[in-house]
Amino acid sequence: MCRAHGVTGEFGPDAWAAPVRTPLYYPDAVTLEPDACRDALVARIDTASPGASVKDSFADLELAEVGFGVLFEAQWIHRPAGSATAVPDLAWDVAGDPDTLRAWALAWDDGAGDADLFRPGLLADPETFVILGRSADDRVVAGAVASRSEHVVGVSNVFARDGGPDAAWPVVLHALARLFPTLPVVGYEQGDDLAVALRHGFEPLGPLRVWTQSG
Repeated sequence: MCRAHGVTGEFGPDAWAAPVRTPLYYPDAVTLEPDACRDALVARIDTASPGASVKDSFADLELAEVGFGVLFEAQWIHRPAGSATAVPDLAWDVAGDPDTLRAWALAWDDGAGDADLFRPGLLADPETFVILGRSADDRVVAGAVASRSEHVVGVSNVFARDGGPDAAWPVVLHALARLFPTLPVVGYEQGDDLAVALRHGFEPLGPLRVWTQSG
């Protein structure tokens, strides 16, 4: 997502960070190891302009002392490779052109005004897959974003226009099982969305926390 917006981040020994503000809803830094150095991490991001955020992947940072507050807490989730999936009611596909990506973004956004976050540059990333579920009249009504790595596939932005994540997960998991049959699925959820994910075969792995600059 950052590359599609012209933002280049850098991996350090214990965190990824971007020196300029990242796109809306995306953190400026993500810890990759527990006990990351707080001060070194904060020094790598732009705290002079409003809205800096940190994804505290192990929920072990204390950022209140440097001007951050907890935005939300969530749980990492994991679903083993090869787990059985229900046959979905919706046909699924992967966005392969700007028009399809735009249709997906508008369905995901549902009128909130943030559809422009998803730019055509995402289609050039060979490890990013925008999954969509289509209704019988060919409308995009559900979907998610999958990010493949060597060992797992991460899933985010799970949505359905009707029925919420309970309606979305069957089509998303069916697509992931076909696209990546040997890879476990990971992500994070909170609240009611976490309960839904657990009903669809995920297990909680541990906490994470997202911080944002106070004010």
